[in-house]
Amino acid sequence: MSEHPIDLSWARSDQPFERGKISQEHLIRFHGGQTLTNSSAAGYGGSSQASNPEELLAASVGSCHMLTFLAVAANRGWIVDRYEDHSVAYLDKNDRGQPVVTRIDLHPRVIFGGDKQPDQADVTRMHERAHQACFIANSVKAEVKLNL
Repeated sequence: MSEHPIDLSWARSDQPFERGKISQEHLIRFHGGQTLTNSSAAGYGGSSQASNPEELLAASVGSCHMLTFLAVAANRGWIVDRYEDHSVAYLDKNDRGQPVVTRIDLHPRVIFGGDKQPDQADVTRMHERAHQACFIANSVKAEVKLNL
């Protein structure tokens, strides 16, 4: 088992502490030294200039899939020169009417280097293996969909 802590801090501004008037912006400090300004999504009264939890969830799943894919490719002898993804988290309501992230779509694009080039079937198999092994995707209830 390993631990992966963050520090979160929020402080009330000079505005009243009343429903609909509470500042949504807060800081997330990662133990590697980075600090991120986070908020609720703009549609929920947050800042469009800050990240939000839904985006961070999509980033976590997309990043985990990418890192796992890179390991799978290296284990199979392929050389990856570039990997890009456009991940999207979809917020909807569950059967109890609660807002939840119901799906996260990944749209990975990979450019390979070297003389040995995988065909589409090889790339699909690597993505499927990465998807099965991605522990972040395996930790969430939302469907994580690969769009290859």
